[in-house]
Amino acid sequence: MKSIRFILVVLLTQFVFHKTTAQDTEQLVRMAKLVIDSTHLEAYKAFLKEEIETSLRVEPGVLTLYAVSEKENPNHITILEIYKDMNAYRSHIQTPHFLKYKDGTLHMVKSLELIETDPLMPKVKLIQRD
Repeated sequence: MKSIRFILVVLLTQFVFHKTTAQDTEQLVRMAKLVIDSTHLEAYKAFLKEEIETSLRVEPGVLTLYAVSEKENPNHITILEIYKDMNAYRSHIQTPHFLKYKDGTLHMVKSLELIETDPLMPKVKLIQRD
């Protein structure tokens, strides 16, 4: 009886750790919706540009950071974020360039909403055509 319990515990443990590992290896796709204090909009955009360019250049786990502003409300910014997996995201938010962006813009951000998403077509690649 003890050996059956032991086997069940081992199997359950493997299942739990396998499931966690599988979740950690799925792409992380989210949208960040921000409202920026309009008096700081140009400074915010400069911080954002530097952070995005650096992230895409030096972090292989950051697949996409694409920012847009609303035409009618240019201080309303949406950023599409795609990371290789949860570990890439965790690594990203600890980088010096992200922390510089976060610390430098904290007083500029009036609101921030992070929207977790489920990609409808996760195999489709975003490409840039000339």
